[in-house]
Amino acid sequence: MPTRPSVPDRKVALAFMAHPDDAEISCGGTLIRLQESGWEVHIVSVTAGDCGSMNDGPDETARIRFAEGTNAAELIGATFHTLNEPDGRLVYDRQSLQKSIDIFRRIAPTLVITMPMSDYHADHEITGQLGRAASFVYAAPNASAEPVIKGSQVPYLYYTDGHDGQDRMGHAITPTTFVDISEQLETKTRMLACHKSQLEWLRSHNGIDEYLTAMREHSQTRGTDIGTRAAEAFVQHRGHGHPGDDVLSALFPIQHSSHSTNSALQATHS
Repeated sequence: MPTRPSVPDRKVALAFMAHPDDAEISCGGTLIRLQESGWEVHIVSVTAGDCGSMNDGPDETARIRFAEGTNAAELIGATFHTLNEPDGRLVYDRQSLQKSIDIFRRIAPTLVITMPMSDYHADHEITGQLGRAASFVYAAPNASAEPVIKGSQVPYLYYTDGHDGQDRMGHAITPTTFVDISEQLETKTRMLACHKSQLEWLRSHNGIDEYLTAMREHSQTRGTDIGTRAAEAFVQHRGHGHPGDDVLSALFPIQHSSHSTNSALQATHS
């Protein structure tokens, strides 16, 4: 079987996330780098984010959050979509899977970043399951009534970091891939700042007093893992059918400092 090229001819990236601000928190810097490198970038929120308010009703909350997601995506020339599944009540069933496959079919990504299948939030875990399933099957002609776009294929697939770099049980995640986002951190912060409605929600419900600071601190912590100012971490899905070469590392090789001996860096390049 011929080996796939490290960078596909069709350069379309999809961040397949659970909620409207998840991409900005977990992979916004990488999306910026992809867009700067000539990739077409799409952000999908599987849920409408309709539970993300302490004051507004679900319809108004969903409307606000769609506008915030659109504004954040437009900052980097990306396109925002939502599948409008219910926030906090996402399930893996035929309807949610078919909606996922259909939007994959319309976008035809060759690189997908989705959420970890072990994380503090069940919506994140189910989104990861949906993203994995849709990635594998979307290019099959009979999987959707949507037309097959030329260049559709099983994409490179990555899972984002868990909250605070941990899985659902509080165990540390071991990344396979790091992307240096030192030069993109300020724009990533501007993207996340578009989600103004989440300031009070995260403070009241999650106990996060300053979500911009929390995001920056975790990005900087991951940066120390590779000897840079800021980074994002991923785990690549390398199961049968998916390409096994690390396209993110091929696109964005790390220029780490010579004195860095962090074990995570060593594991990444082993």
